[in-house]
Amino acid sequence: MDEHKQVERTERKSDSSKVASTFIKYATYLIIFFGIMWFIISYLIPLIKG
Repeated sequence: MDEHKQVERTERKSDSSKVASTFIKYATYLIIFFGIMWFIISYLIPLIKG
Protein backbone atom coordinates (compact mmCIF):
# COMPACT_ATOMS: atom_id res chain seq x y z
CA MET A 1 0.00 0.00 0.00
CA ASP A 2 2.84 2.41 0.80
CA GLU A 3 4.49 1.75 -2.55
CA HIS A 4 1.28 2.68 -4.36
CA LYS A 5 1.12 6.02 -2.52
CA GLN A 6 4.77 6.73 -3.32
CA VAL A 7 4.23 6.05 -7.03
CA GLU A 8 1.12 8.22 -7.02
CA ARG A 9 3.02 11.12 -5.44
CA THR A 10 5.85 10.96 -7.99
CA GLU A 11 3.36 10.77 -10.86
CA ARG A 12 1.56 13.88 -9.61
CA LYS A 13 4.85 15.73 -9.25
CA SER A 14 5.94 14.83 -12.79
CA ASP A 15 2.53 15.80 -14.18
CA SER A 16 2.74 19.26 -12.61
CA SER A 17 6.27 19.71 -13.93
CA LYS A 18 5.10 18.69 -17.41
CA VAL A 19 2.31 21.25 -17.22
CA ALA A 20 4.74 23.94 -16.09
CA SER A 21 7.26 23.20 -18.82
CA THR A 22 4.52 23.12 -21.46
CA PHE A 23 3.19 26.47 -20.22
CA ILE A 24 6.67 28.01 -20.38
CA LYS A 25 7.20 26.64 -23.88
CA TYR A 26 3.96 28.04 -25.28
CA ALA A 27 4.39 31.34 -23.44
CA THR A 28 7.78 31.66 -25.13
CA TYR A 29 6.19 30.95 -28.52
CA LEU A 30 3.59 33.66 -27.90
CA ILE A 31 6.21 36.21 -26.83
CA ILE A 32 8.28 35.52 -29.96
CA PHE A 33 5.17 35.70 -32.17
CA PHE A 34 4.03 39.03 -30.75
CA GLY A 35 7.58 40.37 -30.93
CA ILE A 36 7.71 39.56 -34.65
CA MET A 37 4.27 41.12 -35.16
CA TRP A 38 5.38 44.28 -33.32
CA PHE A 39 8.50 44.48 -35.50
CA ILE A 40 6.47 44.12 -38.68
CA ILE A 41 3.91 46.71 -37.63
CA SER A 42 6.45 49.22 -36.28
CA TYR A 43 9.21 49.02 -38.89
CA LEU A 44 8.29 47.19 -42.06
CA ILE A 45 4.86 48.63 -42.79
CA PRO A 46 6.05 52.28 -42.55
CA LEU A 47 8.94 51.42 -44.89
CA ILE A 48 6.55 49.96 -47.46
CA LYS A 49 4.20 52.95 -47.26
CA GLY A 50 6.89 55.59 -47.22
